[in-house]
Amino acid sequence: MDFDLLIIGAGPAGLSLALGLKDSGLKIGIVERQSRDEIAQPKFDGREIALTHHSMNLLKALGLGEVLAPEVSILAKARVEDGSSTAYCLDFTPPPKSDDPLGFLIPNHAIRQALWDGVAACANITLLDQRSLSAIDTGADCASVRTSTGETYTAKLVVAADNRFSETRRLMGIGASMHDFGRTMMVCRMEHEKPHDHVALEWFDYGQTVALLPCNGNVTSVVMTLPGHEHAHNMAMDEIAFAREMERRLKHRLGAMTLVSERFGYPLVGVYAHRFTGRRFALAGDAAVGMHPVTAHGFNFGLLSVETLGKEILSALKSGQDIANPQGLARYERTHRLATLPLFLSTNAVATLFTDDRPPAKLARKLALRVSNHLPFFKQQVAGRLLAHRN
Repeated sequence: MDFDLLIIGAGPAGLSLALGLKDSGLKIGIVERQSRDEIAQPKFDGREIALTHHSMNLLKALGLGEVLAPEVSILAKARVEDGSSTAYCLDFTPPPKSDDPLGFLIPNHAIRQALWDGVAACANITLLDQRSLSAIDTGADCASVRTSTGETYTAKLVVAADNRFSETRRLMGIGASMHDFGRTMMVCRMEHEKPHDHVALEWFDYGQTVALLPCNGNVTSVVMTLPGHEHAHNMAMDEIAFAREMERRLKHRLGAMTLVSERFGYPLVGVYAHRFTGRRFALAGDAAVGMHPVTAHGFNFGLLSVETLGKEILSALKSGQDIANPQGLARYERTHRLATLPLFLSTNAVATLFTDDRPPAKLARKLALRVSNHLPFFKQQVAGRLLAHRN
């Protein structure tokens, strides 16, 4: 079967790219190892996605604004704390005259559901489910892929949007820089006694890192990063013992707590591909850049890759060029690298420093927060990045 565009992976990035090109006239295929039923009915996976204003606008442009509205929780402000004292903290708030929140939170499964519902209604998009790639060859005139079920498909352009450990990237011989932080991230939703006032907290405590993400009502998504043995212990507790443990670990700042979801664990590994493109090939989403969650920019960068690549594809169509023309792919690579590499490197540096509990690092952590809190320009830049309606 022949396609114009073949997307590997029916995750948020792959589905976003397909949906964004629904009116392009392109014949689009999506190869996905999960079944259609699993894609059509994604389960809650614990992950709450923090979105900038620009990312929200991109989702609205895809026609998802109304569908996602009931799931949206606002981020009124954000706070960064270090160690056991709240004296060393960094607050991010919208400008005094702004009525906009700092950002938004939407459950990952809700985004996936909305994207799939949009894609499923498009006659020019074909889902090739329950398949993985076994081989890929990108020639001068077209790309050819073979799947685990034995079929061969051709396309003018193949886009890998599978995951940060992309098998497609490896098949193309593209390496990636990987930073394994040696920790596991546990995520779950908890209901609590005290209000969160829609304030997000990133707390680099000693021996643990905690993110508290405010959901609607008195519910918070708790993201806790711990060494492997402590993570396993928390996952094995019964619900009541776990709630008491979370109250203790959070120093009772939210009062009495009750677990209201399953608990999920994810390894913390940052990934940055050595190249984003090849002949008739491009990487998007986590396959290109897999971020540490501390800055909450992973999904935002995924959407940005889709927007940038989609613009190049549409520009090529408008000018009668090949959608995989080398100049367009080179522009995509250059633009996305410029937009992501500085924050990727700085995020890894921050995560490394703020999880180091040795005395010199503790001193450096406190100093970094104290200095940053007295740099209005720095704080405005961070808040502005979240509030920006366009990049």
